[in-house]
Amino acid sequence: MRRLAIPALTAAAYSRFRGRAIVSLAGDHDSLREGTTLGIIVATSIWVWLVVVDAVAGQPFQTFAALGGITVFTVVHYLLNIVYGLAIVSAVHGAAREPSLALALVFGVVMLEIAIAMLTVLLSHLGLGELAWIRILGGSLVGVAMTLFVLSRRHPLAAQLRHADHRHDTT
Repeated sequence: MRRLAIPALTAAAYSRFRGRAIVSLAGDHDSLREGTTLGIIVATSIWVWLVVVDAVAGQPFQTFAALGGITVFTVVHYLLNIVYGLAIVSAVHGAAREPSLALALVFGVVMLEIAIAMLTVLLSHLGLGELAWIRILGGSLVGVAMTLFVLSRRHPLAAQLRHADHRHDTT
């Protein structure tokens, strides 16, 4: 049986359990706390992105107005991003126990981005115009970048994905 060599990372210790390699998370990993924090960080980065894009376009808060007003948009936006953060962090923690979840997580993020692209097309015809791509899809990409940045600081994402891919190749 070929053994997967994974470089040592400060956030992970690797062990063998019943023939399965398991990535153990070091330190305190509370999905609720981490997911909520991630959701708030992502929501804030996207919110700021929208404010900046609208200001540069000379249409302050146009995106917010088109999507229900500043208050409604902000509340719904933060709630959805907290749910997103909880789901992502729970999946990352689950991938430490079951490596195939890492591949499912990547697939899920790609599917979410496709859905957001379709939503962008719809919103471009319903009040956001040509800048919908920069506003909505651009904001979503900012959110994904922030998610990867925040998670990679506490989790061995690349190692988990390599391990999942290796397990997928050997089955």
